[in-house]
Amino acid sequence: MQRRQRGINTGLLLLFYEISRVGFQNIPPVTLGILALNIILFLNPLGPLSEVCISVNEGFYRKNWQRLLLSPVHHADDWHLYFNMVSMLWKGIMLERKLGSIWLAYIIAIFSVLIGVVYMVLEYLLAEILDDPTYKMSCAVGFSGVLFALKVLNNHYNPGRFSSVLGMQISSKYVCWVELVAIHLISPGTSFAGHLAGILVGLMYTMGPLEKIMKACAGGFSSFTDPARQRDSYSQYYSHPGYQYSTPRNYDVYTGGLTEEEQLERAVLNSLNERARNALLAGVCPNFRGCLCDSGAICWILVEQCIIMCGDPMAFGFHLSSFQKRK
Repeated sequence: MQRRQRGINTGLLLLFYEISRVGFQNIPPVTLGILALNIILFLNPLGPLSEVCISVNEGFYRKNWQRLLLSPVHHADDWHLYFNMVSMLWKGIMLERKLGSIWLAYIIAIFSVLIGVVYMVLEYLLAEILDDPTYKMSCAVGFSGVLFALKVLNNHYNPGRFSSVLGMQISSKYVCWVELVAIHLISPGTSFAGHLAGILVGLMYTMGPLEKIMKACAGGFSSFTDPARQRDSYSQYYSHPGYQYSTPRNYDVYTGGLTEEEQLERAVLNSLNERARNALLAGVCPNFRGCLCDSGAICWILVEQCIIMCGDPMAFGFHLSSFQKRK
């Protein structure tokens, strides 16, 4: 294990701050485990990026299949880790409460491997179509491919929402595609194929046969294939046995009529916005400014490119390793 050189990692500090603001007790176990795994491997990587990234050469030709598992959980730098894990925090809380811990863990495990495979297929096709062998050497790391797939799932289970991208209200049905292009324009060093692979795998699950195949492979494990049962178990984790209400109450007075999931979503968004404002005032994030969108969602203004985006935190990354970036 190769320990990362010590230094001030502002992105990592902000990530810890954000996790503490949400509260460990409010983060479901699988989501918290994914955050912990990525942070641990950032501080103590299993090897240099050149030995954990995934590419056509390393995967298909050299048969280093272990990179399908290693590449998603390694990150290029602290900001790469920060943006991906804040995005995971948001999506993980929403999806784990919707699908249950066991099923979400199963989804992430399958998606991590499958996205790497689809990524290699896309890069191989690009290399053959454009007659450019450098695509086969493009080596990628980061969790954002998985996050794009989870975003497709989140939009599927929560339809009818809108996000503001470049000042335009975009339906959640199409926002993944807009972000795919926008992120590539903002940061050309990111892997377009890696993000696209995530969207395609997400669509394979929501519109294709992947969900049925995964349930068939899970076999007769009822708790594994019944998200409702998992949600009940998860709710009991926060319950207090033996406590009974003497009279029914109208909790709409306190919740504004919001469901439990909507209350949690609002709490996460408020925490993200407060962190953004604090970061701006403290001057620890000079390239970004936080503001509150009309919809109540987090809004990032990337000063250098003057691009405004509102919505749940985007996954920046699946970054190409620096030694393989194409100019």
